[in-house]
Amino acid sequence: MRRLTAFDYHEPATLDDAIAMLDGAGANAHVLAGGTDLLVDIKIERIPVSTVINIKGIAGLSGIEATAEGTRIGALTKATEVQASDLVGRRHPGLAQAAAILASPSVRALATIGGNVGRASPASDFGPALIVHRAQTEIVGADGVRRVPVEELYLGPGLTSLATSDIITAFLIPDPAPGFGSAHIKVGKRGSGTDIAIAAVSASVTFDAEGLVGDCRVALASLAPRPLRSPAVEAAVRGTTGSEDELSRAAIAVRNDINPIDDVRATASYRKHIAGVLTLRALRRAVAAARNEVGG
Repeated sequence: MRRLTAFDYHEPATLDDAIAMLDGAGANAHVLAGGTDLLVDIKIERIPVSTVINIKGIAGLSGIEATAEGTRIGALTKATEVQASDLVGRRHPGLAQAAAILASPSVRALATIGGNVGRASPASDFGPALIVHRAQTEIVGADGVRRVPVEELYLGPGLTSLATSDIITAFLIPDPAPGFGSAHIKVGKRGSGTDIAIAAVSASVTFDAEGLVGDCRVALASLAPRPLRSPAVEAAVRGTTGSEDELSRAAIAVRNDINPIDDVRATASYRKHIAGVLTLRALRRAVAAARNEVGG
């Protein structure tokens, strides 16, 4: 049996303690949130590790609440909690859908929203959904508190804009405007939608008073080195009525914004094909959700 690489382990009681530990631990220190990915990475020696700082015991880093700024979701909130939240389901349906198809039920019971985003996987489940909902990342570090749009957090595979001592503490999602709808869909290797994404698409639309799409956001996973938006699709949808023909033409444009690879899960050519299919499906569902909101 392979032994784990030796590393220092800490369980800070406060956020200040955790930040101080990270500040002095060096580049190979890692924050343990849910642990579903980190512990596997350590076991198979995918990443170098000198220090693990378990933040699960720090108060105030989990929970979902409505605030004056919108919905606040603590970084240690489990995927199952996001999935089950009535608040998230009503205001941010695409995010609830992303939570519902993250990995398996046992993983969802442990995985945290902050850990999923902070891992910076190109196949992130929560990343695209947070992006189309205009979520801000609340970050606390040695220099204090700051907020960064989720889409600006990702730099590349496993790379974020976080400083060495930074900890993600929450995500802040503004309340949707009237006429808003969102959706998230993905395809996994087993076809069940619960495996690591071969491709995933989140979409949101907002209809204006004239019944036209005034705003559209489309975000992708497993189709580039990091989760990112599709400006080509967004531009093609804005100003339309959201008809099937208009959405079909817009969805094709996703190929202009992706750079998929061949890997053990799928070929780049298959990903290019399925990206258009999923984009159309996500747009359809977002439009249906928005029209229900307008009618309701």
